Amino acid sequence: MQIDVLGEPYHQRVIELPDDDEGPVIATLVSRKAPQPTPKAALYLHGYNDYFFQTHIADFFIERGYDFYALDLRKYGRSLQPHQTANYVSSLADYFPELDEAARIIRADDEHDTMVIFAHSTGGLISSLWAHSRSHTGAVDGLVLNSPFFDFNTSWMVRRPLAAVIGRVAGRLPKRPFGSRGVSLYGQSLHQDYNGEWVYDLSWKPVSSFPARLGWLHAVRLGQQRLRAGLDITAPILVAHSSASFHAPVWDDAAHEADAVLNVEHISRWAPALGRHVTVVRIDGGKHDLTLSREPARQRFFSETQKWLGAYI
Repeated sequence: MQIDVLGEPYHQRVIELPDDDEGPVIATLVSRKAPQPTPKAALYLHGYNDYFFQTHIADFFIERGYDFYALDLRKYGRSLQPHQTANYVSSLADYFPELDEAARIIRADDEHDTMVIFAHSTGGLISSLWAHSRSHTGAVDGLVLNSPFFDFNTSWMVRRPLAAVIGRVAGRLPKRPFGSRGVSLYGQSLHQDYNGEWVYDLSWKPVSSFPARLGWLHAVRLGQQRLRAGLDITAPILVAHSSASFHAPVWDDAAHEADAVLNVEHISRWAPALGRHVTVVRIDGGKHDLTLSREPARQRFFSETQKWLGAYI
């Protein structure tokens, strides 16, 4: 274990994983301990074109008596290696080994008997599929899903028939980029160099985003299909998202007050497919990452999370 790039009191440990077709693979588990020993832990899982830098999430859990952990998945952030295709996998189940090892470290090595997952966007989809596949083990005691990626924000024709075509092409050209890479309105709404209030490493989370590749899109589509068929997560789940979506060709301040990435109606529609005990909350004025929303929306989200933790964990 060593001091993390965020500095004290954050530490990191590298999780060595089996090589893939590009060579050596690692994931990175960041941790910060509460002032007093605690049996409770929270594990943060980022979205696409993302990594853990949101220290105010750690503050939130530390103040409530949780040890905090964050996992930079393979080929993201701290775990991205020079020989790798950024953010790429061909199956969302490829992430399960690092989630398994992170959970083992949190529970066995660090002796926590309660673990809550706090996941954003694609991380929300990945963690849901993982929690379902491990539900018989009691690996997860609760999930907080921040704008989970349950469906593509496009027309029905693109989401369904065209997506199937993309899947067939992905078998031949899995790493071919799909779509253009302009500077995103969402990215502009976040970073301090543009129209936002946050500072983070643009080499790990570029404003233009890493390109989505056909194989990754197909992997997400298959994961979403599995979710829509119905999961059986036995742990309680909080699903939170903005009260509105936003799309425009040029910058508009309205990007600060809505989800500029996903269709929020898709999130509400598919949330009940997660399991038996799902709470859905809409946050007025929330961005795609609710934790990066402007105030007071950001505080609304954390207040709802606090109430849910108090009720169910």
